[in-house]
Amino acid sequence: MEHRGLGWPRLPRLLELLAALAVQALRASAIAAASPDLRLWPMPLSVQTTPRVLHLSPDNFVFSHSPTSKAGPSCSLLQEAFRRYYDYIFGFYKWHHGSADLRVGVELKQLQVSVVLDPECDTFPKISSDESYTLLVRGPVASLTANRVWGVLRGLETFSQLIYQDFYGTFTVNESNIVDSPRFPHRGILIDTSRHFLSVKSIFKTLDAMAFNKFNVLHWHIVDDPSFPYQSVTFPGLSKKGSYSSSHVYTPNDVRMVIEYARLRGIRIVPEFDSPGHTQSWGEGQKDLLTPCYNGKEPSGAFGPINPIWNTTYSFLSKFFKEISTVFPDEFIHLGGDEVDFDCWASNPEIQDFMRDKGFGRDFKKLESFYMQAVLDMISAINKNSIVWQEVFDDASKNLQVQLLVLSFQRGWWHPQSSKLMPGPVIQVWKVEDYTQEQSKVTEAGFPVILSAPWYLDWISYGQDWKHYYAVDPLSFEGSQEQKKLVIGGEACLWGEYVDATNLSPRLWPRASAVGERLWSHKDVRGLEDAYRRLTIHRCRMLRHSCLLFPLSVDGITTLQFTKTCIFDFPFSTSKL
Repeated sequence: MEHRGLGWPRLPRLLELLAALAVQALRASAIAAASPDLRLWPMPLSVQTTPRVLHLSPDNFVFSHSPTSKAGPSCSLLQEAFRRYYDYIFGFYKWHHGSADLRVGVELKQLQVSVVLDPECDTFPKISSDESYTLLVRGPVASLTANRVWGVLRGLETFSQLIYQDFYGTFTVNESNIVDSPRFPHRGILIDTSRHFLSVKSIFKTLDAMAFNKFNVLHWHIVDDPSFPYQSVTFPGLSKKGSYSSSHVYTPNDVRMVIEYARLRGIRIVPEFDSPGHTQSWGEGQKDLLTPCYNGKEPSGAFGPINPIWNTTYSFLSKFFKEISTVFPDEFIHLGGDEVDFDCWASNPEIQDFMRDKGFGRDFKKLESFYMQAVLDMISAINKNSIVWQEVFDDASKNLQVQLLVLSFQRGWWHPQSSKLMPGPVIQVWKVEDYTQEQSKVTEAGFPVILSAPWYLDWISYGQDWKHYYAVDPLSFEGSQEQKKLVIGGEACLWGEYVDATNLSPRLWPRASAVGERLWSHKDVRGLEDAYRRLTIHRCRMLRHSCLLFPLSVDGITTLQFTKTCIFDFPFSTSKL
């Protein structure tokens, strides 16, 4: 018996369509009742979202240039960013996103990018670079507007964080209006490649993670006592004799790759060549640079800091820093100046005679200042600005501090927030004892400040220490508003005594993320429960981007080991905070 009119062979397809319609109805009702759930890190300056959602298809969505944009397809920095963020948004899910049958509402087909001023596509970021942007998410075309490409990069990161997959696997974004700019222009991470060599690949991964958290400075403490991995063209013996081995060096090509990789993410590379202390590895490849130590009237065979009394010292340093100024494009060079051990200087009879001739007596801080002033003058002569650790300020006499300030005004740099010429050198405050008092003293003397003291991430403690980093306000010191304008930002520091490529990322993240929000977001963004919720989700995003991170707590979000994804939809508990 035949049943042609009933169409039995097509029944499964009919049921499938009915099921799809039912799912769409459920989704439509859920969307109508939805409230926006902000998952952004760091929190933008101003965010407005609505319950109305748009869906995206990996097959249809594109990044594009606005017809009025000053940047176009020839801007390789933006083209590379478009490719990168498309992959961040869709790449992880490209084999298991929701069916087109399940999509409801307006489709977002395009993010149109507009750069208003000279885009700076082929330049390097600077401390004065404009990172502001506005992001308007409406269907079918969203818009991202910025004065420069650096703001576009920050806006693309925010846009990627707005997008999520609903229960059915559909890429979804709430209609949003975001206006954003950073609180501080200097937001840095310090890595140490002397104590343990870090591969170029591990530095690349660090730069990726920094971009996810809107950091914009990699402070590269490239050499120190243990090793000299920087391969100098002018003085090849420094790395040949001072590195751990010939395979533990950064060649000129390695350095160029790191600088370019960072540039494409809007990140500056600030190199540090610390002296006169922390220079034992320098002496291996540069004869007569370090101070011979004495035991009574006889040389002991040991060597101390760089010898500050020989003309050959300054001849070498002048040539060396001239090379550094051509290799690293940033306007700043970090000169160190911390933890100088005076014992060897005090034992050396030539230095004792020099001290008497100069009228320094037995005050070796004056000798230290004599050396640092000469090096600061060198840096100024090659049209660079200096950053130094706080001892350079602490150990200088009042007279020398005034002299430094007067000289530094001859080569200032532009502060983007205060819109005025700033003096140098910049003083980096790192000693945790009474660091707010140190900020008060340094800014009262008129010097700019980078704060690091409360953010030494190599100091490992039990529990959720990210909360302590998050609670810090870089401006919580006594001083006038003019003094507080001199704080240009901060850095999370990860020294390398017990850090190599195997634990670099989990030691940094997500603990450094707390510092990232403190340096980017408005001072009133301080709620710990909200931060915990957002940071937990942000950690999952970073895991999907192949970052390695510590867990935030003993329970909460589950990390699925084999899929590298996270379960978002769970009742957030803040009882463990």
